[in-house]
Order: sequence, then structure tokens, then C-alpha cells
Amino acid sequence: MLSAAASGKVGFNMGMGVGRCVSAWLRGSPNALNRRRDWDLSPRYSTTVAKSSTQSFNYVIVGAGSAGCVLANRLTEDPQESVLLLEAGPKDRTLGNVRLSWKIHMPAALTYNLCDDKVNWFYHTLPQEHVNNRVMYWPRGRVWGGSSSLNAMVYIRGHGEDYNRWQREGAEGWDYDHCLPYFRKAQCHELGGDRYRGGSGPLHVSRGKTNHPLHRAFIEAGQQAGYPFTNDMNGFQQEGLGWMDMTIYEGKRWSTASAYLRPVLTRANLRTEVQCLTTRILFDGRRAVGVEYTQNGEKKQVFAEKEVILSGGAINSPQLLMLSGVGNADDLKQLDIPVVQHLPGVGSNLQDHLELYVQQQCSQPITLYKAQKPFHMVKIGLEWLLQYTGYGATAHLESGGFIRSRGGVAHPDIQFHFLPSQVIDHGRVASKIEAYQVHVGPMRSTSIGWLKLKSASPLDHPIIQPNYLSTDTDVWEFRECVKLSREIFAQKAFDPFRGPEVQPGPECQSDAEIDAFVRDKADSAYHPSCTCKMGSPSDPMAVVDPETRVLGLEGLRVVDASIMPSVVSGNLNAPTIMIAEKAADIIRGRPALSDPGVPVYQPGSLETQR
Repeated sequence: MLSAAASGKVGFNMGMGVGRCVSAWLRGSPNALNRRRDWDLSPRYSTTVAKSSTQSFNYVIVGAGSAGCVLANRLTEDPQESVLLLEAGPKDRTLGNVRLSWKIHMPAALTYNLCDDKVNWFYHTLPQEHVNNRVMYWPRGRVWGGSSSLNAMVYIRGHGEDYNRWQREGAEGWDYDHCLPYFRKAQCHELGGDRYRGGSGPLHVSRGKTNHPLHRAFIEAGQQAGYPFTNDMNGFQQEGLGWMDMTIYEGKRWSTASAYLRPVLTRANLRTEVQCLTTRILFDGRRAVGVEYTQNGEKKQVFAEKEVILSGGAINSPQLLMLSGVGNADDLKQLDIPVVQHLPGVGSNLQDHLELYVQQQCSQPITLYKAQKPFHMVKIGLEWLLQYTGYGATAHLESGGFIRSRGGVAHPDIQFHFLPSQVIDHGRVASKIEAYQVHVGPMRSTSIGWLKLKSASPLDHPIIQPNYLSTDTDVWEFRECVKLSREIFAQKAFDPFRGPEVQPGPECQSDAEIDAFVRDKADSAYHPSCTCKMGSPSDPMAVVDPETRVLGLEGLRVVDASIMPSVVSGNLNAPTIMIAEKAADIIRGRPALSDPGVPVYQPGSLETQR
């Protein structure tokens, strides 16, 4: 599964060395419950399962991705609780060896995973009307670690107000005061712990080591343009430009498989299965009692004494719910799927981040262009294989930032990832020139989409409709993204490096021309979310309650990026891990962690854009 679930988008594919730049992984009514019950399962749709098998566990977790690995670790801390973790893809190591699985573990090699269907679900959207009818490619992880084994390793939490908004949207107990402690619990930052950072968690987080002059120029140019410097965009002050955090440890990708799963594989109460596709949830009346899955061509069933937990991500979790009869009853009946629970919110509320690249030719030979030549690639690859150091030990997205698009915006709604190289076609085409670029896009799109089943077969990918750029607000914000990026690139700090603009190009100046460029070049930042919305039971579109339990059913939870009420302002992997950490305490009946009154930066005035 790919949590977010994940993830940041962007990278730099070294192959056996540095390789090509990759696309950034960067991006109710009180009667509602009664209306759901109007669709409730009648006796002729009974899905009662007789437990003829003795294979059972306290918990069955579907998806060993960014959330599933966290849950497997935390729930098995109690030796009395048994857990089965099911993953549709393979393990993340070949014969248990990092070097043999360098395509996953070398930070700079991530392009391989984005284009490898052995570890990737390879989803595609419907043609998008407002972006020239283009079909968008959505890679999602299908491997231990999920998308944390495929993404660009950017660690961004979002803004504190994102979580306060969740609370207002019905996710009681998920405000910033109650989420920050779980970010800290998960994290082990190389700079040590403080009130914002964690210093002893399993998830290692580091800063970039290259100190590249173009990264320094980008941060300095931001200040010259009037934006503040932030020394920790995951701490007190998100707003501004600065150095980004990454889930890289000792030169290797630090996925949730590395952080949470592999260290506990020896626990007697944890069992893992790979290469198994979960096809449906088994119900006894309204209670989930297990799942059915296929493995090596054989159909199998396994039972959960306490709960089934879905952690397949924003596509797989709603898909499995619908295949099992949980979703919009009208849609399910059209596919002859017996209805277990009418929940119209399943697959609805789909949100994602779009981004594009503003590119500038570099007048000095200091970008990553030469590093992508075969001889240099081999050198870089060998250094990483021998020492886990050098250009192979980073995804090269080491600087970035957050700004507000206009006055009156309470907190940043535009995100930057800077890369000292050029990306062409998701990194599948080699860089042609010495160039640098900024990945930029709005963080809180007003375009909302959906996904639905294509058929009743679990082998068919669902129909994905994100409705990109379907609102005037989104079009305006993208136009500002281009203008504000150009303004930063025009600052004095880039004078020693600035060549001609490559993209959009000097001929693209008017609003109409910029809008046409956006329609032609904007692409997914790979941050699908919100398709099993968490909210109040009175919300007709909620799928899970604030305890992560599926509404109207028993013994069934969803814990992954799909339960976000709305997308956060930043990359999704860190928030997904936080969700799983917090959910683990809920499942175990532990008191919720809280840290009230943590200060969060507020600009001196909201009347101006900066």
C-alpha cells in the first residue's frame, strides 16, 4: 500500500549512481445515521461467516505501509495481543539485504520504484477536463513500507491550523494540541528533541548534507523577496524558506518498514504475510470478523478476534470497503455487490495536491546534470554501495518553504521544493541542460474528487476522478504560484547562476498564457487522501468516527491517509505516521497524549501577502 500516504514527491534517480531527476513526490444532520440505516443489510444479503478455520489473531491489519507498519509495532508491544499484517506486495529487501534492494534504499534511486509495478500499484486517473484531458499517473507503494518506500523522503507535518480545522470538521480530539505529541513520539531528529521535535522515536529524520550553492541561493533569494527564514518548518514557524527535513538515516531511506516493522519481526505475537491481495472483509452480521485474500493463486481466510484494521491508503482502503459491501448502496447494487452498510462517503471527498515546475537554465556547471552521465552514475552508485555516502545518499530536495498566496490567508497555502537539476516527464527523460527548478503548488485545493469501483473484481483498479483545477480559485492560485516563483528566481542571490528561463519560458507572460501552461504541465504531487473521511456520526459523508471506527459497523477500523477530513498543508507521509501512532493508543485504550498551548507562529499582519 502507499500511505501517503505519503508522502513528498521529487527525487533524483541515480540508478547505480545519481541518475535522472524525478518528479517531486512532493504533493451534518442529526438524522444522517438513520438515513444510512435505511440502506442497511436485509437478511437476503447476509454475509455471515462460519469460522471453520482455527487461524485467527486479535488484529488483522491490511496493508504494511506507512500506517500499517506503525500499528503492527505498537499493537504487538502488548505480548497478549496477536497481530497478522497482510501486504499485497513484496518485502522491501531482497534476501534481507539493503544493497541488493538498492532501488528502494538508495535515496537517489527512487525513480526506479516510481516506474516499477513490482512495488507500485501504477494507478491512473480519468482524463482530466481542466488540464487538457490529460490522464494523470498516480504511483502508490505496494511493498513493505508502502509509499514511504517509494517517496522522496520529505518529512513535512503540515501546519498546526490544519489539525485545528480537522477538529472543526468533526474529528474531535484531533486538534494540534492532541496531534503534536504523536509527531514527537514517532520522531528521532538528528538535531535532538524539543517541544516540537522528537528525539527518541523510531523514525529517524535528518537534514541535507550537500550544502549545495543553489540551495543556499534559493533560501537567500526568498529572504530578498521579503519572506522570512524558518529554521524548522515543522516547528514553531512553517512560514518562510529554509532547510527541509528528510526521512534518511545514515545515507539510507528510512521507511516505516525500517523504522517500525523490521525491528519487531522477532516478536512471537506478530506474523507477516506478503504477496497476498485482500479481496473482501468477512462479516458476521454487522461485525467484521476477518478477511479473505489470495496468495500464490490460493484463496484464504483469516479471522480477527477483536478487529480488522484497513491501512491500505486513500485508494485501496475505500476500494476494499466497497468490494465488501460498505459504500454507496446505489453504486454497489449496480455491481451486484450485497450491501452491508450504506456509507455514501466511501470514496468521496478525494483530495490531492497538484504541482508544476518553474525551471531556469544555470550559467555555471554546478547542477546535477553531469552527475547523470554514465561514468559519474557508476562512481556515485559504487560509493553508496560501499559506504552509504555521497550523492546517492540524498534525494537532493534539501531546501523549500511555505508562503501565503495573498493577504488575508491565515497560514501558508503554497509550498516550494527546490531542486538543483531539471525534471522532464517524471524523471523518465534525462536532463538536457544545466538547470535548476522549483516545484510549486497550492496546498488547500478547492477541487474535490471521488473514486468508485470499476467492477466487482478486486483485480480491477478503481475509477479515479480528482477533478483537478475545476474551480476558479484553484486556477488563480496556480497562476500566483508561477508569478511568485519567478519573483524569487529574479532576486540578486541567483544573479551568479541565472540563465534563460526554460519553463514556462519568456514568451509566457499574460494570465491567459500562464493558465495555458498550468493546464499543460501541472501534475499530481502524489498526495491522495480523505476518501474515508473522519467525522461526527451526524455527518452524512463521514466514514469513520474520531476513534477511527467505521460507522454503523463493529470490529472494523480504517487507519491511514484516507481518514483525513481534509488534506493538510504539506506532504502526507509524516501526518499518516502520526495518525497511526495516535490510533494505536486509541485501539489500546490508552489516554490520549496532549500538549496544550504550544505556540505557533502568526505573521505580524494578515493584510499583506508577505
